[in-house]
Amino acid sequence: MRHPTLAGRVTAVIAAVVTLTVVVAALVSVGLVRRAALRDARATLGRDADVVARLLETGGPASTDLGVQGLRSPDTPVARVRPDGTVDGDQLAVVAATRRLKALRAGRSVSMRFRVDGRVVIAEGRPLTVGGAVVLARTEATATGAAGRLLHRELLALALALALAVAAGALLARWVARPLRHAAEGARRLATGERDVRLERTGPVEVVQVADAVNALAGSLASSEARQRDFLMSVSHELRTPLTAIRGYAESLADGVTTGERVVPVGRTLLAESERLQHLVGDLLDLARLDADDLRVESLRVDLASVLAEAGQVWAERCASTGQRLVVEGPDEPVLVHTDPVRVRQVLDGLAENAVRVTPAGHLVVLAVRAEGEVAVVEVRDGGPGLTDDDLAVAFDRSALHRRYAGRRPVGSGLGLAIVGALATRLGGRAEAGHAPEGGATFRLVLPLLRR
Repeated sequence: MRHPTLAGRVTAVIAAVVTLTVVVAALVSVGLVRRAALRDARATLGRDADVVARLLETGGPASTDLGVQGLRSPDTPVARVRPDGTVDGDQLAVVAATRRLKALRAGRSVSMRFRVDGRVVIAEGRPLTVGGAVVLARTEATATGAAGRLLHRELLALALALALAVAAGALLARWVARPLRHAAEGARRLATGERDVRLERTGPVEVVQVADAVNALAGSLASSEARQRDFLMSVSHELRTPLTAIRGYAESLADGVTTGERVVPVGRTLLAESERLQHLVGDLLDLARLDADDLRVESLRVDLASVLAEAGQVWAERCASTGQRLVVEGPDEPVLVHTDPVRVRQVLDGLAENAVRVTPAGHLVVLAVRAEGEVAVVEVRDGGPGLTDDDLAVAFDRSALHRRYAGRRPVGSGLGLAIVGALATRLGGRAEAGHAPEGGATFRLVLPLLRR
């Protein structure tokens, strides 16, 4: 089904509105002009009748016939009513005089409008002091002829205005629709994979807003695809490292190169690399589920102080083996929230693992939970190298810190903080990053407190 164009619709609407306006104006004008012309014609005919009556009266009785004959014209028939009641003159005026003969003989002025032989006639009669009366008549078409010609010119002007308005509306519609067509073409180019599409900011404000939106979309798509490429390259590199190690050791075992006492260390290496690979794959799955809104979250009444205490026992052993000093800062009273304890522990473990990895031996790693006003804060601080203000702004973006610090300090897959940020949102809270008083970085999970 072919849809009408915007230019066509705008032109049709403008044409309809202008046509309706012109028709209404024409109808109103015709009525006003005809009524005004008829009113002026009757007034003029009445004045002419007064003048004729005065001329006949001043000329005396002997001159009345001559006066009537001299006033006759094709456009203004004249009739004379004699004192004895007889009427002579032009036929149209005679008909009019005969219709009001009694009033005229009684000495009254008359004004009439009647139809005869399909014509509308107006007539004015005036009594004479010398006896009798005079009647002037005109057809309405003759009386309003000038007005008809004026009306004809007015209708032509309205028709010309209609044509000009429709043409101007068509041009306006094309002017408005042209940038929209360009926007549609730009959107199609974006759909085919082009990312350098930029639209000119021309036309009305609304059209400029459409162009700005398409330009912003093109920029966002280009930026998003660039981040995806960087992310895939980073993940591919992280996957390649354990896979290379696993393949190398597996080949040495398969070829019989590794035998005897060397088998056990190789097995441990294979186990560690496979666990690392499994952890990376798990992170990828978690991110995919979070993006697809497919990660199950179960909301329960949870005491974050208890979650912290359990995590502190596990990470105390881990820090003891790697040389960091662990401090657990938990409140004496419960910190109650409605959340998923498994996911909170996942966030806490992810932040703790990140802190232990970057913190040198002998420096502090702090796990803390506290209530601040109407929110609960789960916090992990470290005594590592810390982050810059620019780092804090992108801390929860995928692989952002990994790309900046790979090869310069111990880094993970680059997915852990991204998972923390997404999980915080799914849990109804937020993730924050900042500077730690221990010299390193601070990461927080902020959740609303349970109202008692």
